[in-house]
Order: sequence, then structure tokens, then C-alpha cells
Amino acid sequence: MDSRVAVIGIIVEKEDSVEALNGILHEYRKYIIGRMGVPYRARGVNIISIAVDAPQSEISAMSGKIGKLDGISAKTAYSSL
Repeated sequence: MDSRVAVIGIIVEKEDSVEALNGILHEYRKYIIGRMGVPYRARGVNIISIAVDAPQSEISAMSGKIGKLDGISAKTAYSSL
């Protein structure tokens, strides 16, 4: 299966879901190239970007699991590679 490079943008609005989010990221750790988190205290949210290199099906599965968490939204942008 061909691998794709993508970025998953995540907005965390409910801290109660962070443990579940970290569990998902740990599950897909072999595909994660890098991760950057920015706490935006003025708005009470955390912004996370995850760079991945994985088969599209794995990226979609990970993004879907993250997006189902309460108080968390996720969007994925794929490279043309």
C-alpha cells in the first residue's frame, strides 16, 4: 500500500478527552513524523498539529477516531506525494 504524507490539525476544547487523544496517537505512533502542540490560554483551547507518513487508510482511521472524541475536532490535509 502506498504511503502518503499528511498533516492532521486538531483543536482540543475539552481537557477531559486529552487522555483518549493521547491513546490514539500512541496507537498510531509508528506513522507520526512529528507533533506540535500550542496551548492557547486566552481562548481556553489547545491546538495540535500532527505530521504523518502512512497509508491513506491508516490516516483516515486515525483522523476519524480523533474526530469522534468529545470536545475535539480534527481535519486532515494531504500532500500530493
